Amino acid sequence: MTLKIAKRGVVPPFIVMDVMRAAARRAGTHGDVLHLEVGQPSSGAPRGAIEAAKRAMDNDPLGYTLALGIDPLRERIARHYSEDYGIRVSPERVVVTTGSSGAFLLAFLTAFEAGDRVGVAAPSYPAYRNILTALGVEPVLIPVGPESHFQTTLPVLQEKARGLDGLILASPSNPTGSMLEQPALHAIADWCFEQGIRLISDEIYHGVAYGVRAASAACRKGAIVVNSFSKYYAMTGWRLGWLVLPEDMVRAVECLAQNLFIAPPSVSQHAALASFDCREELDANVARYARNRDILLNELPAAGFKEMAPADGAFYIYAHIAHWTDDSLDFCRRMLDETGVAATPGVDFDPLDGRHFMRFSFAGSTEDMIEAAKRLKAWTK
Repeated sequence: MTLKIAKRGVVPPFIVMDVMRAAARRAGTHGDVLHLEVGQPSSGAPRGAIEAAKRAMDNDPLGYTLALGIDPLRERIARHYSEDYGIRVSPERVVVTTGSSGAFLLAFLTAFEAGDRVGVAAPSYPAYRNILTALGVEPVLIPVGPESHFQTTLPVLQEKARGLDGLILASPSNPTGSMLEQPALHAIADWCFEQGIRLISDEIYHGVAYGVRAASAACRKGAIVVNSFSKYYAMTGWRLGWLVLPEDMVRAVECLAQNLFIAPPSVSQHAALASFDCREELDANVARYARNRDILLNELPAAGFKEMAPADGAFYIYAHIAHWTDDSLDFCRRMLDETGVAATPGVDFDPLDGRHFMRFSFAGSTEDMIEAAKRLKAWTK
């Protein structure tokens, strides 16, 4: 007898993870892989966070915390909005989560019913679409490109996006690094509230920007904000994120969190609390990303990558490769096999036109960026 497997698990893979597996195989046989595929800081957690984790392991039983997170961390996150954005956020609106992935799941479950329609940019982070699909929510793709700075704009929404139940915005965006300045972000947030559309603002790359200041939707009515300790704070494996919620959603999210996760990781919360006092070290990481960005933006055109998204923030370059291929998955596979440079095909981010694009991550070492550019120039000659 063949037993049933639920259809909610029939979603596309997160292709970057498959690329990581292929890169690990090549590293095992050749030892020459340059990891430009994964959006993961190579520095690891800041020293102060690691020391705080050690103290917690020595002195704290590290049992379950409250489902919403420890109060000192919720209070410190709330203070962060005052210090960095001039926004007053009550700690009661802050929910600490098991990574931003847990935050998205809690937000989607609380905000949307099965059958709802949620607008998602194409290209964008693939897990938006895949989690929504698994929950029975329909992702509605909104194509974005150079003409709109690779961002969803208010005129496009006003013309084409009526009838949506929700909208996801990301600034800085993965994979393009594009950003919305404060007036544009707030105008979209206010329009969504007026239209009865729940806005989810993905702000997990805040702190990683190059000459453009990130704006938050935490002060806009009805908006849900998602953030994470994985990117700017360089704590990917610690699996900790947070939500800033409208007050009327907090109890529902709490009940779901109690049942789905019980609590966020205890030791990670102690480390995250200390990470707010590690700005000098974290800003040095951002300075390295800026150098890496400059190297790739200057060198990739000589390798034939002449059209690239703006890379205002985050640590990605999204490059157009239609002059070479109609199959970005095969292109990235060949590039890894023939050069040892791992990158992510655009089909991971965009089901509509991703076959013509690919993403480079410059979160690694500067030496790796220099060597990757050298290999790619030799490969595409």
